[in-house]
Amino acid sequence: MKPNGTVTEVFLTFLRLGLTSFGGPIAHIGYFRDAFVLRHRWLKDENFADLLALCQFLPGPASSQMGLALGWLRAGPLGAVAAFVGFTLPSAVALVLFAFAATHLSAPYSAGALAGLKLVAVAIVAQAVLGMSRSLCPDRDRATIAVLAAGILATLPAPYAMPIAILTGAIAGWALLRGDAQKTSPLPLNIPRPVALICLGLFGILLIGLPILAGISPSLSLFDSFYRAGALVFGGGHVVLPLLESELVPNLIPHDSFLAGYGAAQAVPGPLFTFAAYLGAGVGGWSGAAVALVAIFLPGFLLLIGVLPFWAALRCHGWAQSAMQGANAAVVGILGAALYDPLFTTAIRHMQDFALALFCFTLLIAWRSPPWIVVLTGLVGGVLLTL
Repeated sequence: MKPNGTVTEVFLTFLRLGLTSFGGPIAHIGYFRDAFVLRHRWLKDENFADLLALCQFLPGPASSQMGLALGWLRAGPLGAVAAFVGFTLPSAVALVLFAFAATHLSAPYSAGALAGLKLVAVAIVAQAVLGMSRSLCPDRDRATIAVLAAGILATLPAPYAMPIAILTGAIAGWALLRGDAQKTSPLPLNIPRPVALICLGLFGILLIGLPILAGISPSLSLFDSFYRAGALVFGGGHVVLPLLESELVPNLIPHDSFLAGYGAAQAVPGPLFTFAAYLGAGVGGWSGAAVALVAIFLPGFLLLIGVLPFWAALRCHGWAQSAMQGANAAVVGILGAALYDPLFTTAIRHMQDFALALFCFTLLIAWRSPPWIVVLTGLVGGVLLTL
């Protein structure tokens, strides 16, 4: 399918979505379908579903990968860049400004606000664990894989536990689960195979080479940490929490600031991965935020471009679907482990904290309140608890 739009059109369309798309990656997919299938008619529903299946199959931020693919579809490679910038910029700028403002709040308001945002993070991740367990662990085999992954995180040291848990989940899924081949429809993107192979090669070179280079040149350590986190995130943006926590806390970011920023990230529209901008700003200001953003999004984008020409053939194999089901189940266990440590162990100090976190969780689950209302509730509640 030949691109038939302009870069400016793509940027403005995604900027509007970046300013209004509250609710996380699942909600983003709904916004995208409404905008690009129903209203703008950039592609058909079956093509949209096929791209969505690919983005959910790969590690990385699914909604941002969808945006990149849709931008490329509409206006070529520059359209992909425009889609990324438009969708990401509003929340990234907001979180960088929050990182700067948080350091200037006076006590006890600063301590109370940070404590409240940590409790919001507990509620948000608890909601994610509950929702993901229902969809990704619906049977005893996948539930067992999730528990096994949590056990791996509790047993092995942080740098190795995460990839080993995901790999173990994929192997267990391949061995225990039976995936049926699915019919595939032609993808609407024509990316040359040489370009795809270059992207796959670059993904692997950076994943292996950056830790080595960071050991030689510490200036690359920030890029390395965020790149590895982005390369291993299966199952949605919330899973980036334990990955980044193991990389950055407490050497570069204090626990309290880390969890407070994660809570604040729930109040802004756009991709949850822009949490990286907050963390990067805390380490190196605006330049640190830019490095963190590029690094965390880059691996998912390289994989997407690299796999697109081969996706239809890969999806036909039941073993690939089974392995991904196992990896996704392991992700639930990883996120469940993160809900306990570092979230619960550092945010819940007494019964009043637990009550406020439970109230925020109830707002999300029972009242279905927008995330920004839950964040505001946590902020006000946290300040009141410290007075």
